[in-house]
Amino acid sequence: MNRKVVLITGGSSGIGNSIGRYLVQKGYVVYGTTRNVHKYPDFKDFNLLQMDVRDTESITNAFKKVINKEGSVDVVINNAGVGITGAIEETPTEEILNVFSTNFNGPINVIKGVLPYMREQNSGLIINITSIAGYMGLPYRGIYSATKGALSIITETLRMETKDFGVQITSLAPGDFVTNIAAGRYHSPILENSPYKIPYSKTLKAIDADVDKGEDPIMVAKTVLKIINTPKPKVHYTVGSFLQKFSIKLKKILPSKVYEKILLRHSKL
Repeated sequence: MNRKVVLITGGSSGIGNSIGRYLVQKGYVVYGTTRNVHKYPDFKDFNLLQMDVRDTESITNAFKKVINKEGSVDVVINNAGVGITGAIEETPTEEILNVFSTNFNGPINVIKGVLPYMREQNSGLIINITSIAGYMGLPYRGIYSATKGALSIITETLRMETKDFGVQITSLAPGDFVTNIAAGRYHSPILENSPYKIPYSKTLKAIDADVDKGEDPIMVAKTVLKIINTPKPKVHYTVGSFLQKFSIKLKKILPSKVYEKILLRHSKL
């Protein structure tokens, strides 16, 4: 049995829960986090801790609990995140800040909380869950894409800054997977007199269809296990359908205007 200790933010549902349950089966000691642990009184998949990635005190308390009980934190998976849709012009500024606070600042807060322990251990692995959407600017999903793209860049920086501490840092970008992400996503309202009303409505339908046709999140869990068992992980990993992963390669080789037309067609625009 593998006794490595893994902490997964946003572990109560979705991709984070799938990763946690799979790693438990493989013998790992798993701690998941959620903003409100009292909402899950019957949760038995793995250990569940209170943590809000926007609240540094809750992060400190969660890591102290794990260290006091287990003696180490070997793997941290920055998975907690929220979705957002809407035209940039019509998306409320407070909602933009909220999503960046969770999807971008949140993982940085968690990394700041765990790095002192990993430095002391001279070992550790941090996996930042980004998104294939972070590789491109998607219409009416630009804020979400920006948060995930920014986290991907921060991953590159952190790898170089922590290379002397025995800490490995990488990112994993999933495509569309069947989860409950749509339920927690903030949608800017479709305004009756908005110039974006018709194209935004079309895009929302396309987004929901993509999630409904998504892959089984067990694919993400298996990729995470592969990364954990890789002595020297790559800078970035992707997981998803062939077309979603291929879209990243297309952006590198196609003229920008041609690629833009492909994105417009995919978004039903």
